Amino acid sequence: MTETTQTYMTPPHGDSAEFDAYQPRSPEFRAAVDALRGLRHDLISDAFAYRPLPPMRVDRGLSRRLPGRAREYVAWTPHVLITAAGVLAMLIGSANSDAGEVTSLFVGVLALAPVLLTMVRPVLAFWVSMGATAATYAVAFTPWDEWPWLDGSFACHLMVLTLVAIRTRPRTAAWMWLLTGVYGLVWEGVFSGGHYNSSDTVQLLFVSALSLLAVSVWHIRRDAQETVTAQETVTAHERSRRTLLEERTTIARELHDVVAHHMSVVAIQAEAAPYRVENPPPELEKAFATIRENAVAALTELRRVLGVVRAEDYEAPDAPQPTLADLDGLLGNVRGAGLSVDKAVTGAVRELPQGVELSAYRIVQEALSNTLRHAPGASARVEIGYVLGGLGLRIVNGPRPELSLLKPSPGAGHGITGMRERVSMLNGEMTAGPTDEGGYEVAVFLPVPLPVSLRDEGGA
Repeated sequence: MTETTQTYMTPPHGDSAEFDAYQPRSPEFRAAVDALRGLRHDLISDAFAYRPLPPMRVDRGLSRRLPGRAREYVAWTPHVLITAAGVLAMLIGSANSDAGEVTSLFVGVLALAPVLLTMVRPVLAFWVSMGATAATYAVAFTPWDEWPWLDGSFACHLMVLTLVAIRTRPRTAAWMWLLTGVYGLVWEGVFSGGHYNSSDTVQLLFVSALSLLAVSVWHIRRDAQETVTAQETVTAHERSRRTLLEERTTIARELHDVVAHHMSVVAIQAEAAPYRVENPPPELEKAFATIRENAVAALTELRRVLGVVRAEDYEAPDAPQPTLADLDGLLGNVRGAGLSVDKAVTGAVRELPQGVELSAYRIVQEALSNTLRHAPGASARVEIGYVLGGLGLRIVNGPRPELSLLKPSPGAGHGITGMRERVSMLNGEMTAGPTDEGGYEVAVFLPVPLPVSLRDEGGA
């Protein structure tokens, strides 16, 4: 015989209601609780929330073409439209009230106040509209009127529902629409006797449902546009960041080739130097050996660090990296592509560090490529200035001819990003922008330390 032990959960000592809170709830029950919690938050907790209607944006659309004073007035267009809607509701309520001038004025104010209140406290405006409906019914109802929404109350409540839906969110508008239906059903159930006409709650619910549907579609479209705009911003940022990283990778590859070449020359010369001197002292041989060991170690470390930026399919170029001495070949190529370009050199031409020469060549190359891409048919000029403190570059092109048959090709602005990255790497300065004549100008200054001989002459 097998003995089976069963365990029963017993309520804790004290009130059994506390134990009920631990019982699992059904999904339907949780959904109902969440719905009631949302109703309380949207229509009760936020009833007195102060939400002033901000002025309209005037930095886009047709409004941005208006003069300054006109734009200040246009910014208050939403407030004027809401006020006009409230005045319309007031006129409708006053025109359909036959109980005297004072009562007509009172009914008009009851139709106007909730609409104006939507500009500062939208949720409270809904409750005021419900109360104004009852007050209007009490002072101006006749047995021949449709009830409980008299003409002024009908127009007022419809406008309030629409304006509150625009200013809040669709869920709040849905709660207001449902409470409006419940409000009308209560009137039909309690005050249905003694009326010649039927209730107009169904008409109000139908018209307001169409209005709220249109507002909900507008909300969804606006949210979708904001999402797309945010995604485009993120995409543009990531594209710019990726371009920057790719340009840095390219620069690192080129620097790897330049620095590795010089370090290799240092190591070879250090190794061969002792053989150029007859009977060199041991101290000199030891010094050259140390120089060679350090050069080889630095070269190995350089290849280990900078070599990781090379792609797997990247092959080091067989030809040496270009310099300013190769600029004539570049200009010949772009002239063959149809670009009329001139070159002017000022100052004493001298040999510059290879990194500066390479960056200057790439900047000129990219600037001329942009001219071919964005201003086909225009002429360009390349100016190179050798000064004591560095190297100056100026690449400027004229406007695109109006009768040119070639169309400009769009670009993403990555060339300017690459040029700025090269200039920043060398602690230089760069400006780029359109000229007064309608062309485009790129001006760069790359600092270069003075040679030792010139510094000594200056000091002497």
